[in-house]
Amino acid sequence: MGNAQLLSIHVHPVKAFRGLTLRKAVVEPWGLAGDRRWALIDDGGKVVTQRQQPRLALAAAEPLPGGGVRLSAPGLEPLSVAAPDPVGTVSVEIFRDKVEGVLADSVAHAWCSAHVGAEVRLVHMDDPATRRPVDPDHALPGETVTFADGYPLLVAAASSLDALNSLIAQGEHAAEGPLPMDRFRPNAVVAGTGPWAEDGWSRLEIGEVPFRVAKPCGRCVVTTTDQTTAGRGKEPLHTLGRHRRIGGKLVFGQNLVPLSRGTIRVGDPVRVIE
Repeated sequence: MGNAQLLSIHVHPVKAFRGLTLRKAVVEPWGLAGDRRWALIDDGGKVVTQRQQPRLALAAAEPLPGGGVRLSAPGLEPLSVAAPDPVGTVSVEIFRDKVEGVLADSVAHAWCSAHVGAEVRLVHMDDPATRRPVDPDHALPGETVTFADGYPLLVAAASSLDALNSLIAQGEHAAEGPLPMDRFRPNAVVAGTGPWAEDGWSRLEIGEVPFRVAKPCGRCVVTTTDQTTAGRGKEPLHTLGRHRRIGGKLVFGQNLVPLSRGTIRVGDPVRVIE
């Protein structure tokens, strides 16, 4: 993998909103700076994602100085939301985790509810260093994560997407392909590897930043959601189910945990350490 390099970098300032492509990003212990520090919750405190609301793919968020975000979506006036003061928290349920978060103001809740078409609230993770541990089955002591599904970063190989698209083209839902990488919502995309090379990684460096590979990423219905139209199909889950079923999961990409702080840049060399 001597010529592998970082092809692209993506962050999702609000969980489940459209991704934002960057040329460089600061790596913090809990993920890329600004990635998934915000999320939507329903009236019961559960995080709302594209699993329940595919329309979230049509909303975008851009980071603002101080941790705020500027929200935009079709048919709505853009809205700037400041990071709320951490004067009180609410309980947020994200999969099996209960996490404390800080509510944005009521104007932000109303904007997000108007886009979704249901009552939701916008919540901010004020202190990712302490709020949510990584799954202890796949974590080292002290590792934490934001509102990402479970791990600080997700890496995917461009050649693996090419291989998957070749398989889709041979199947009964060939008309749905080829699929773009944004279906998988990665943080880092690597070029210059063989297909599925990431299956064998346990540690790697992107530029000068080392990462630990925690586990393969099991995929869900979000991958069937067109990130530009919010429409849903059968792929890639149909093909992953036939060719990439590992440990009972349909797998694409690997979950990473940073081992130090630093900055990654498009074009950085990617080296597998072990």
